Parts: sequence; structure tokens; C-alpha cells
Amino acid sequence: MKLYKSGSDTLPPSIENAAMSQGARTDNVNRREFLAMATTFGATTATAYAMLGMYAPAWASEIPRAGGTLRVGMVVRAGKDPRSYDDSPQANISRGWLEYLVRYTHDFTFEPMLLESWEISEDAKTYILNVRPGVTWHNGDALTAEHVAHNIAGWCDKDVEGNSMAGRFGTLIDPETGKAAEGAIEIVDDMTVRLNLPNPDITLIAGMADYPAAIVHPSVGSADPFKAPLGTGPYTLESHEVGVKAVLVRKEGHTWWNEGNGAWLDRIEYIDVGTDPTVIASLYESEEIDANYESSGEFVALLTDLGLEQNEAVTAATIVLRTNQSTDTDADNPYADVRVRRALSMAVDNNILLELGVNGLGIPAQNHHVCPIHPEYAEVDRLPHDPAGAMALLKEAGMADFEHELISIDDDWRKNTTDAMAAQLRDAGIKVKRTVIPGSSFWNDWAKFPFSSTNWNMRPLGVQILALAYRSGEAWNETGLNNAEFDSLLADALATPDADARRGIMAKLETIMLEEGVVTQPYWRSLYNHSRSYVKGMGMHPTFEIHMDKIWLDA
Repeated sequence: MKLYKSGSDTLPPSIENAAMSQGARTDNVNRREFLAMATTFGATTATAYAMLGMYAPAWASEIPRAGGTLRVGMVVRAGKDPRSYDDSPQANISRGWLEYLVRYTHDFTFEPMLLESWEISEDAKTYILNVRPGVTWHNGDALTAEHVAHNIAGWCDKDVEGNSMAGRFGTLIDPETGKAAEGAIEIVDDMTVRLNLPNPDITLIAGMADYPAAIVHPSVGSADPFKAPLGTGPYTLESHEVGVKAVLVRKEGHTWWNEGNGAWLDRIEYIDVGTDPTVIASLYESEEIDANYESSGEFVALLTDLGLEQNEAVTAATIVLRTNQSTDTDADNPYADVRVRRALSMAVDNNILLELGVNGLGIPAQNHHVCPIHPEYAEVDRLPHDPAGAMALLKEAGMADFEHELISIDDDWRKNTTDAMAAQLRDAGIKVKRTVIPGSSFWNDWAKFPFSSTNWNMRPLGVQILALAYRSGEAWNETGLNNAEFDSLLADALATPDADARRGIMAKLETIMLEEGVVTQPYWRSLYNHSRSYVKGMGMHPTFEIHMDKIWLDA
């Protein structure tokens, strides 16, 4: 069994061959999955870029200035067990003290954090995780392999309500027990964990970097870490008031494992901005914030015109407008009928949703939630935009007079996109009731609504999103899709490191998504945020992460 170690720059032939493909060298979107896969299997960021004949992006060369308070406009939500986080802002707050095994960088690569390194077999069935020495918890305990194994076992516990990490680590789970399979997680010594997978899975490193994968102390269990912060990071939580503000401060008496190489700020204040983008503009004008989490729609240009620095990331972030096939309504679950689901997609022109939803800041999508950002993306024919055909399908299903309730959160771009879909459905003769739910309560039941819209972050690997959102029985499967053929094909895709080989499987997966009318997924978003000129290292992360240890103030 040949193992490939992170940072060694020795890669499997399939990854080296991918570097020579025309797409990886000339296409920005194809390049990003190559970078993710290359760093998963061993390459450093510099080597991964060099394999494409490029230099790794250079960051500002100024010497960081220590000290100061950074004020960020962002939604401030309640804390809970990180495994059940369902929004990036929760993780951005706890990231000050709860760290990750692996980090996904602004450069679309993976770098070790609480892991010093990892090794992965060419067939992606064996992972060796080398825990970083010298890391301590705030209570003085040393981070050990036992702690890492404890977290991974917790990720594999399907009995934990809302545990989406079980979707990322499903390969390790025994379907009979709903927990980690016997022998799957092996503690080799005090600083080494071996994962013995029954089937290959190329996505585990990427899964470790996703925002619900925060590493908690074994004593915390499933408790809310916001109540009694205990972590390995440089900061701690001074105060937290939902809907108002959360404040992080340097953890006194704690020596951070990367001391001297980051965590320059003394204090970080997350100031709640709700879901109304005009609040962000007002807070900038009154000089109450220095940066914001996200800028959207027409407010991108507006904030730039205020003289702020505009930060952009081109990603596979998106929105889906979906029915839930397993949810009953007054019509005895109309969305179990594939004709109804297909009709809702056929009535909609995705280009209009792109323009009205996010002011055209993105590209149209094809209703199968697989993005051209991944080289495994396959060109398949989507259902045509055919309002008359949509109504004919509803009549055939006996649903022409049914009133659909279409639900969304109350913010700017998500509400606007959902409004645009409702308008097009009405233009096709389909009855629609629009319901808008405040952000403070929308996320309590987001996966259970019969017909609603949901934003989805980018995932570095193409198959990740399908495993998280559409595999049968997963916590984030808001569509209720339960398709044995889809699950079987997805298992094959997860086991296939070579992107070209995965593309053939992906074409079949995309086709099932379209034929089943699973989602209307209208566009891929370009992401933006803004900051004042003296905020250094902020940027816009492709998955909305705010890396506070990298930010400093030049004022």
C-alpha cells in the first residue's frame, strides 16, 4: 500500500496527470479542484501551483502590526454543538477558540492546522493523521490522538440530531449501528490516528476543513461551546448576545501553538446586521464597523462607491429552490409526484433569477447542483424552460389548481431570488403563496419546509455537495431524495480519485437530479465582502470563513 504524505510533494500518477490537462492549466474553475485534490494527496500550495506552471498567490509583504479591535458586521446567531452548525457565522465566532484539523485556504488549497500532517493511500482507503505536537487546550491539557479520535467518532454518530458531519464521514459509519464501524478509527500512539475505511473516500480531508468540523475537548460532549468556551485557539468568548453582538478577546495565560505567526488582534467584535443589507451600509457610514461578512446584489457597488475595499471570490456558492419529497402538506404530499417537481423547474428561466436575485453577479446553473468549477462536471441537457409544458404536467398530475406555498428567509438576495421564482410560476398559471420568515426563526426548520429556498456554500470537491445534500437519510437532505441508484453511483464517485473517471459517473448523477426534478438551482454566485483600507488579510474566503488569526490593522 503506497501512502502519500501532505507536504512531501509526491503525488499519485492520476493527480500528476491532471496537472497536465488543458483545463487545469487554462480554466480558473477547473484549476480549483486540481489544487484541492493535489493538496489532499500531498502537494504543498507552492508545488500545486507550480505543477500548473503558475506561482502561488502572494499576500501582502507588510509586517503585521499587533493590537487593536476589529468590528465585523455579521449575523450573530445562537451557539450549539458544532456538529449541528448550519450556518457559517456560527463557526466564524467559535473559530476564535475552536480550531480545525485542516484549513481550506483563500488559495483553494488545504493546509494542516491541528494536524501536523496526514498520509493518504493511493486508493483513498487508509488515512494516517499526525497530530500537531505542542498544542494545548485552554485548561492546560495537551492535544492528543485520543482527542482527535473522540471527535471523529462523534462525527460518525448519526443519533446526534442535526449532525451533518455524519454525511461527510458516512464511509466510516456502520449502517447497522449508525456509529463508526468497529476498527475504522484506530489510535496508533499518543499522536497518531489511522482511519481504516471499508470503501475508498477522497473527500475526508475536505470534510475535516468544513465549518461543522470544529475540534472540541472530550469533556464538552454535545454541549454548546458558547456557554463555556474551551478550545486550543488564541481567543476566547468574552460575551455573546444573540442578535446583538459577540466579542472575542485574547485568552490570557494561554500560549497558542502558532504564537508569533498570527492572531495579531486584541479584540474582535461581531456586530449583528440582521438580514437587511441597508443596515451594513448605515453602520459603515456611521463608522461602527471596519469590515462585513458578505455584500450582495446592488449593495456590492454601493459599498464600493463608499470608498471601501471590495473583496471577491469566484466560487460554487449557490441557492436551491426545492420541494421536500417526504413532507406532507394539505394535498397529501404533492411533491412526491415527479411531474409536479419537474413542472416547477420547467416554469423557471434561471437567467431571470440570476439577474433579479443577485444583480447578475454570477453565472447561470443547470438545476443539478454540480458546478463547472469542478473538472468532473459533465455537460447534460437540463429540462427546457417551458411554462406551457409545466402546466400540462401539473394538469396530468391533477395539481393544476393547487396553491404552492413558497418559503424564504427575509434577507435581500435570497428573498429576491425566491420572489422571482414565484413571479415566473404565476406567469405560467401556477398558484403560489409567498411566505417570508425572519432570519431569527428560519433556520430552526430550514430542512423541513415543503417548498422553500436555501443557500449553499461551495464545497472544494464536486462530490461533497451531493453526499451532504442528496444522499438518502443525511441530516442536510432537505429535498427528501431517497434514490438507491443515486446513492450507489455516489459511492462509486467518492471512491474515484481520478477526475476524468469521475466525470462519467457524475453525468449519471446529474441526469438523475434532472429527471427527478430534485431542485431548481438557478445560478452560481460570485461572493463579495468589504473592508476599510486599514484592515489587512481579510479578503473574501470561497466558503465564507473569517480567519481571524490572519487579520491585522494598519491603523
